[in-house]
Amino acid sequence: MIRLLGMVFIGATVYALEIPNYFDWIIKKTQHLKGLKANLTKTGLAILYFNPIWIARHLLFIKLFLGQDESILWDVFRIACWSFLVNIPISFIANYIIQNRFKLKWRFLGSAIFSALMAIYYALSETFFS
Repeated sequence: MIRLLGMVFIGATVYALEIPNYFDWIIKKTQHLKGLKANLTKTGLAILYFNPIWIARHLLFIKLFLGQDESILWDVFRIACWSFLVNIPISFIANYIIQNRFKLKWRFLGSAIFSALMAIYYALSETFFS
């Protein structure tokens, strides 16, 4: 229960502040681009945001809220790297849809839904890639 409440708190504060601002930044950086190049650039920038460091931080939050702070090791970063690499095909499709088919005001919600699904994957990553 503490883990759930902790992750809801992180989602409602850290992620709710970071992600919409990053999506705004993507729009600013790609507004001069058109067509497929714009779509792929926006998708690539979204994928880069959810990089191994972001995943490792997410896993760190999970461990902290589980009270497993003694198990936070560099191995979390290795797991995050594998999780990121294996996830790229799914993340590419999802982020392509979120960045190019959703209006800006709906992107955070779309990303939050995708992230909620990915949170399950990230939590299982430790089992998959340990």
